[in-house]
Amino acid sequence: MITLRHLVSLLALLALFALPPAAEAQENDQSTPQTVTGVDELIRILESEEARTALLTRLKTEAATQASTDQPSGEATIARQVAEQTRAAAEQIVAGGSTVWTGLVALAAMITDPDPGDYTALRSIILNVVLVAAGLFASFLVLRILVHPLQRSFDNRAAGRHWFVKAIYVLVATVSDVVTVALAWGVGYFLALQVVGGVTGQMDINQTLLLNAFLLVEMIKVTMRLLLHARFPNLRPIPVSDTSAAYWYFWLARIVSLIGYAFMFVAPIMATNVSESAAQAVRVLVMFTALVIGVVIILQNQDRVRHTLSSRAAQGRSDFISRSSALLAGIWHLLAIAYLFAIVLVWLVNPSGALPYMMAATLKSIVAIVVGGLVTVFIGRFANAGLRLPDDLRARLPALEARLKAFVPRVMQIIRVIVTFGVMIAIAQAWGLIDFLGWLASDSGQRVSGSTLAALIILLFGFVAYLAVSSWVEYRLNPQFGTIPTSREKTLLSLFQNAFTIALVVLVTMLALAQIGVNIAPLLAGAGVLGLAIGFGAQKLVQDIITGVFIQLENVMNEGDVVSLGNVSGVVERLTIRSVSIRSLDGTLHLIPFSSVDTVSNMMKGFSYHVAEIGVAYREDIAEVKEAMHEAFDLLMQSEWREMIVDKLDMHGVTAFGDSAVMVRARIKTVPGGHWATGRAYNELIKQVFDRRGIEIPFPHVTLYMGEDKAGMSPPLRVKNEVQSESRSADRPVLITDAE
Repeated sequence: MITLRHLVSLLALLALFALPPAAEAQENDQSTPQTVTGVDELIRILESEEARTALLTRLKTEAATQASTDQPSGEATIARQVAEQTRAAAEQIVAGGSTVWTGLVALAAMITDPDPGDYTALRSIILNVVLVAAGLFASFLVLRILVHPLQRSFDNRAAGRHWFVKAIYVLVATVSDVVTVALAWGVGYFLALQVVGGVTGQMDINQTLLLNAFLLVEMIKVTMRLLLHARFPNLRPIPVSDTSAAYWYFWLARIVSLIGYAFMFVAPIMATNVSESAAQAVRVLVMFTALVIGVVIILQNQDRVRHTLSSRAAQGRSDFISRSSALLAGIWHLLAIAYLFAIVLVWLVNPSGALPYMMAATLKSIVAIVVGGLVTVFIGRFANAGLRLPDDLRARLPALEARLKAFVPRVMQIIRVIVTFGVMIAIAQAWGLIDFLGWLASDSGQRVSGSTLAALIILLFGFVAYLAVSSWVEYRLNPQFGTIPTSREKTLLSLFQNAFTIALVVLVTMLALAQIGVNIAPLLAGAGVLGLAIGFGAQKLVQDIITGVFIQLENVMNEGDVVSLGNVSGVVERLTIRSVSIRSLDGTLHLIPFSSVDTVSNMMKGFSYHVAEIGVAYREDIAEVKEAMHEAFDLLMQSEWREMIVDKLDMHGVTAFGDSAVMVRARIKTVPGGHWATGRAYNELIKQVFDRRGIEIPFPHVTLYMGEDKAGMSPPLRVKNEVQSESRSADRPVLITDAE
């Protein structure tokens, strides 16, 4: 049990480490030693203000240092992880290089040593191995020669047969190939046990290494021959030419033999009989030789693979696979060479576990690339071909499908960026460049990922809200369903949609920024200051908005109305809170700010009138003219235009005496905007009725009045036509009037 005295003693011991330098110097200067207990020293420190402050400062510094040293590995950033991995890799490469140099020195010493007595055992081992190898490969060659006619017969029989029958012949040929390898391997074991082993019937580990390496390498070659039968095209399951099959089998077989025999046979013998450094030097030389061969193969096939990858894009295809293949066509050889160098470097860093590590990393990278490509292709095809709404929904919301199709390409770009980023992270995770999963499990990773996911969800809900409101407004403005919207409803719904979109964009942006850690308080304050600055500096804009608000409140005009603003007349196409867009009769679109509007003349408010003011000759009977106008109106009521007329003909009668005609006026009341079409039809009927009744619609003329005498008689007006004189032009007749 810890007593109070033990606790005080522990604090005293801690205090001894926290003594300030001045106190230590003071104690060193004392000539006589003093015996100080822990309790007395603690009391002295607590009583001294300077010593107590120094103790607290020392403890805080130690705590901060310990916290920074003991930081959990999960809190390390991705950049720090990459730096640590790079440093470790560099140290491993340097250490491996030192080992390889030591092995090369040992090999050089073994070759140039003038006294080869130390390597007598090695030469004996090599001699025994050479004997076993000679018998092994000789028997394998003989067996291959013997089985060749059998495989040739299988190839001839498989020509033109069904794929199932062909698969049987391929299987039988492969089994014969496996049997050949197994028999040669058995011959090798027999030679090693009975011939080289002598009377004892035993063989050493070196001969076993040779036989095992032979079995593994040749079985890999059997698999390669199964896929690339260079001599038997009918037994080849993959569609490649004879030249390509022979080319790839030649190089792949030599690479497999080089690496297999070096790693499974030569290097273990060197490690046992010379040194591990010499064995590592052999491995490094073999790996670099294989690297050079791989680079040569890649460069030889650069153009061929480039043409193959760009063939889909050359045919005009624009899908994800075609674009990706076209992008890889120019850089595939660089990526392949970089991959080979990465294999060698990773192997140098970790020689013992390099092969499983590389295979696993490569497989994970391929899976990540394939999955990413499939996801992008699936989403792209779904967006392009599968996005089709039902007919009923398309009839109710005609613009919804077009709006979704316009939005999908942008979403596809974002998804492709996210998928590409995810594939890169998966590849880096597979190769150990970063520990993204570890970072994701840490506090900072969860905080960043959670904030990003929340921001994306907010953006998604914002888009859904925008889509819902836009679709609702579109449905309300669709005249084929429900009640037909009035001009006022069209105007207010359009203004509501614009205002809602602006408010939604601002709100969603602020919430998304807040989720990713951006302090939106300064943004809100800046927005207020900006609004105040706009209010002082943009007075015209404020006037536009205020005038527009009152115009909308007073319901002076709506979309679709025919109005006159100043000297501009036309149809209102669009109304905002600041301006109005008017399309004139000749098709010109006029944008008029509300601040410049003094008078609004709406020609379609409530009802309209067609004013028919007809000029007739002075000699016509006005009663007959009115009767003819009523007859024309009756004919108009019997036509298709009767739906636009809301009242009977309003006859005004004679309104003016003109220079050439008497003006008779009538008025027809129509629905809003119907007076133009109704008026044109009524004018046509007036012309027909007047022509039938013989009522003259005079054109402008001049009456020549000669005056009267006292008796009320007017002198006659004589018109004399003179013959043209020779001096005058023949095409200009002259009329000479002569009053007598």
